[in-house]
Amino acid sequence: MPKLKTHRGAAKRFKITASGKFKRGHAFARHILTSKDRKRKRKLGKNAITDKTDHARIAMMLPYA
Repeated sequence: MPKLKTHRGAAKRFKITASGKFKRGHAFARHILTSKDRKRKRKLGKNAITDKTDHARIAMMLPYA
């Protein structure tokens, strides 16, 4: 059985937690920040947990995570 390749784009975007969930960053936090309110920008800076419906797809892209 050959080794499985990790999807490098996914590896840069997702990290696995100790409980087996996947962490992700938020979109819309890079530019045009003047029109976004403080609360929204503060929340965009924090990490989030991916939805459980996406777990199987992400796990397939990260076979050794």
